[in-house]
Amino acid sequence: MKENLQLNADRFMGFADVYNNARPKCPEKVKEIILKYLNRDPTLVVDLGCGTGLSTRIWSEVSNRVIGIEPSTDMIKVAREKSVGLDNILFNSAFSDNTQLNNSCADIITCSQSFHWMSPENTLNEVSRILKKGGIFAVYDNDWPPVCNWEAEFEYNKLFDKVREFELSHPDIKESFKRWDKDKHLSNIKNSGNFRYVREIVFSNSEICNAQRFISIALSQGGVQAIMKANIDEINPLLISFKERIIDIFGSSEFNIDFCYRMRIGVK
Repeated sequence: MKENLQLNADRFMGFADVYNNARPKCPEKVKEIILKYLNRDPTLVVDLGCGTGLSTRIWSEVSNRVIGIEPSTDMIKVAREKSVGLDNILFNSAFSDNTQLNNSCADIITCSQSFHWMSPENTLNEVSRILKKGGIFAVYDNDWPPVCNWEAEFEYNKLFDKVREFELSHPDIKESFKRWDKDKHLSNIKNSGNFRYVREIVFSNSEICNAQRFISIALSQGGVQAIMKANIDEINPLLISFKERIIDIFGSSEFNIDFCYRMRIGVK
């Protein structure tokens, strides 16, 4: 199992800057909902699989301490660089099933777009160990692509249909990661027996975008990066065509995109 987790960490090596600049920030709605369920000010928030800290920094103003847990050295390096001056945030290099944190220390534990890269059973046991009674565990993911323009979304989906084909047909790619089913997040949390109350919440959040950011969102996906790093040349004309079409669709304009979120909440 540890080999799978290390493979997943390695999958996110080499494109942390692209990831940080393209991916959405944590919506205020996430913080609002979690605090409503917690019904008190947190003293410690733990963000598992925090990446470059996009989902971590939002807690700096409301919690005494915030700890981001991230196994990818590239991602955690950018997270630390982007969080300079936020003295109550700490980033630890660790895996979600072995955070090395104390028992019952956290009021809130979050996983933003990351729980599907973690062993559900082992991670949920670790979450239960470090979460206080009455604490909140929240897993939230956004759907790809963001809502914006049907032609651009069509081009995005067409590209990723080919990405999935490459993942299945090239053994080196297929065996380079272990991904768990997002559709089972809610049932995994419920069936763990660690939580008194479990539910799913859906919402959307708007951000400003342009053609280059939309292209970068595609390039920030681990599947595309794995194929590029494996030097599978068949991806190159597809990426060129995708970039050309997106620039043709959007030109130099700025526009709103909506990230559609699914958040699963567990109350210990």
